[in-house]
Amino acid sequence: MDGRTVVLSGRGNPDLAAKIADCLGIRLGSIKLMNFSDGENYCQILENVRGRDVFVIQPTCQPVNDNLMELLIILDALKRASAQRVNAVIPYYGYARQDRKDKPRVPITSRLVADLLEAAGTDRLLCVDVHAAQIQGFFNVPVDHLFAMPVLVNHIAKLNLKSLTVVSPDAGGVERARAYAKRLDAQLAIVDKRREVANVAQVMNVIGDVRKRNCVIVDDIIDTAGTLCETVNALLEYGAKRVYAACTHPVLSGPAVDRLNKSKITKLFVTDTIPIGDKDKRCKKIDVLSVAPLLAEAIRRIHDEASVSSLFL
Repeated sequence: MDGRTVVLSGRGNPDLAAKIADCLGIRLGSIKLMNFSDGENYCQILENVRGRDVFVIQPTCQPVNDNLMELLIILDALKRASAQRVNAVIPYYGYARQDRKDKPRVPITSRLVADLLEAAGTDRLLCVDVHAAQIQGFFNVPVDHLFAMPVLVNHIAKLNLKSLTVVSPDAGGVERARAYAKRLDAQLAIVDKRREVANVAQVMNVIGDVRKRNCVIVDDIIDTAGTLCETVNALLEYGAKRVYAACTHPVLSGPAVDRLNKSKITKLFVTDTIPIGDKDKRCKKIDVLSVAPLLAEAIRRIHDEASVSSLFL
């Protein structure tokens, strides 16, 4: 990387930012971030960014609103400091689950966040496994949408699991599960569930052969782990041998860790788009894989004006 590239980190996931900087062979840029006593965010860029290509690494994970606001403030500071291009690197794009009006009088918050990012000065967006692909269309600036699947698939392949079935926890995730199954040369199964209220899922049926097979449930987000644990139980009831799971974003809010500890899941593979907290580290069933090399390569190609499309696959 040349001297025109600056990588900055918010407080959302500084460990991931440090790993990305290491992969790029550069140091993280200097930035001062703090809160006033009433909670307001303060930001000061502590080095010259005039005419530079700046990448700001900040997932909008818990605390979601604080991290989002901090990102917006950093972007605004960079624009006012005459950065040539401001790239928002958002490994986890918060508010992505509200991407359409599925009920009367509800907002489309993923579009609202897109508008806020553009108003703050984003010239380009780099993200990983956005919950709904159509969110890319909410932006009027270029969006590079990466997938963590290569990282997760490589890890699962090294386990050499025999009689493998990849499972989609719902109908909406079939395309993702099919892509995993193709790369792992595995069978495909689908769990048909009916969700009556938010964060509560009831498993209804398993479509596909899972009897005496090793199963891997694949999803983009695990929030309270209710759906995951219900899916694990359903697969075991249908005769599955062992059940694993893989997801990109380990939100793991509320009772998620307790549910995982009590569940019969063998292992849960996640990435570090969201930092794993101290409570989550107590769950020995969680293995964390890093997407830092993937993001670093995307940053390198964006800066060099090279093709990023091969990283989408």
